[in-house]
Amino acid sequence: MGDGHGPGPSEQEDPLGAEWERHRPAVFGVAYRLLGTVADAEDVTQDVWLRAAGVDLQDIDDLRAWLVTVAARRSYDILKSARFRRESYVGPWLPEPLLTGPDASQPVLVDESVSSAMLLIMEEVSPPERVAFVLHDVFGLEFGRIAEVLDVSVPGARQLASRARRRVAKAKQSTPQASKAERERVLTVFRAAYEAGDLAGLVRLLHPDAVYVTDGGGKVLAARKLIHGGERVAEVMVRTGRRWRPDRIDFAEVGGELAFVFHREGRVYSVDTVQITDGLITAYRRVLNPDKLARV
Repeated sequence: MGDGHGPGPSEQEDPLGAEWERHRPAVFGVAYRLLGTVADAEDVTQDVWLRAAGVDLQDIDDLRAWLVTVAARRSYDILKSARFRRESYVGPWLPEPLLTGPDASQPVLVDESVSSAMLLIMEEVSPPERVAFVLHDVFGLEFGRIAEVLDVSVPGARQLASRARRRVAKAKQSTPQASKAERERVLTVFRAAYEAGDLAGLVRLLHPDAVYVTDGGGKVLAARKLIHGGERVAEVMVRTGRRWRPDRIDFAEVGGELAFVFHREGRVYSVDTVQITDGLITAYRRVLNPDKLARV
């Protein structure tokens, strides 16, 4: 990941330099949660740095809130146009993997809102609702600021956040989150079965209604449609594993959750995240698009 620091005077000369490292995770974090891509979030972070470097910080009462608001406004503009880019995307779209934990190259604010499952839920929420929800429920901004970003009234901003909150709660209720220990156990057994080409072992770990999603973006060979059914998913994965045998499969923290990083021919081949309910994998999501793997 790029550093997002931008040019600027030393911390001793410029008060922004001293504050930037403290608030940068929030700036990047709001952009990533809204856009779902590391590349766009880095661009927004750089834009915010340049904007902040050109203002008098003494005129700003709450620097964190100001920086997050600027990031949200820029992200909102991109988000509205991104909807059109999504419509022309080849095959299923998945969020760009964000390494967190010890694998992260930069500090990242981590909670469930950066998980692949949550970002996909947010894709189903309108851009204004998404902005209102992320700014208020994740970053704690007051509705007055949110209303300015969205160019709506304060009651309107509250209503947008409330609608998004209801949709998120409904989606989370239907897909309970597995504990960290359960996730580690299931992924460890799954990796062993995958490496062994153990079809029956994979079937035992996949929910009968499991879905397999591959994001190749038209850049590499990938399924253009979702694959449904535990047995069917297992068969496809065994066949794919034989054809594209990985050099190794590592564990990594992606979006705050344990995930797989597949290596092949000296590069990252895919980043795979899973959704687990009651000890079974209900969704297996594989990012193959090389544009989304360049920063892993």
